[in-house]
Amino acid sequence: MIQHFTLPSGERMAYRFSPGEGPTIVFLPGYMSDMSGGKAQAVIAHAEARGRACLLLDYTGLGQSEGDFAEKSLPLWREEVIALLDHLGIESTVLCGSSMGGWLMLLLAEALGERVAALVGLAPAPDFCEWGFDAEQKAVLARGETVYENNPYGPEPTPTYAKFWAAGMECLLLARGIAFDGPVRLIHGQADRDVPWDISLKLAAALRSADVQVHLIKDGDHRLSRRADIAVLLGALDALGAA
Repeated sequence: MIQHFTLPSGERMAYRFSPGEGPTIVFLPGYMSDMSGGKAQAVIAHAEARGRACLLLDYTGLGQSEGDFAEKSLPLWREEVIALLDHLGIESTVLCGSSMGGWLMLLLAEALGERVAALVGLAPAPDFCEWGFDAEQKAVLARGETVYENNPYGPEPTPTYAKFWAAGMECLLLARGIAFDGPVRLIHGQADRDVPWDISLKLAAALRSADVQVHLIKDGDHRLSRRADIAVLLGALDALGAA
């Protein structure tokens, strides 16, 4: 059942929480995605079948949450997710981030500290505001304008708003290192045209943890939504169930 939490901003954030055992699996969707997606639904169904606690959510400005997407940013979403966790009394988590959600996952891991038992990244895209745009696009964004790109997943172009980009440039992680010591599992398709698979290798090197494994799927695309791909994700979550 979808519920809503009123944030300090007054906006309502949509979420679905399934109580259970162990650290709560928190699924963090990708850019312009929400909890209705196939991977999120597979994760919560799998968790419920095994009696594990799981939390799905829609970032403000997306899905069934309130807000204007053009005004949102990674630091804002980080604080909103923390507020939701506090509201639900969730003290131990396994963060599972897809694409942009993989970047947010890392920001949350540093902010939450010991409340994060483990991380699972699916085609994680940390720092994409840096490597994902060329010099001309960055100049447009720096002027406060919006960049529109072709969207292979829908009819409308994908916007990147200046506010989101500028805030993202203040959250770069790969060059400075990431202070997380728990187990990390990264899953990436080598046929990913949106996030190069070597980003997961760079992320593995940047993480302070010594317990980092990268699972490469040779023919996997960015979405990693095939049954076999999702099985890899669910297997990683199962292995970290007692983290």
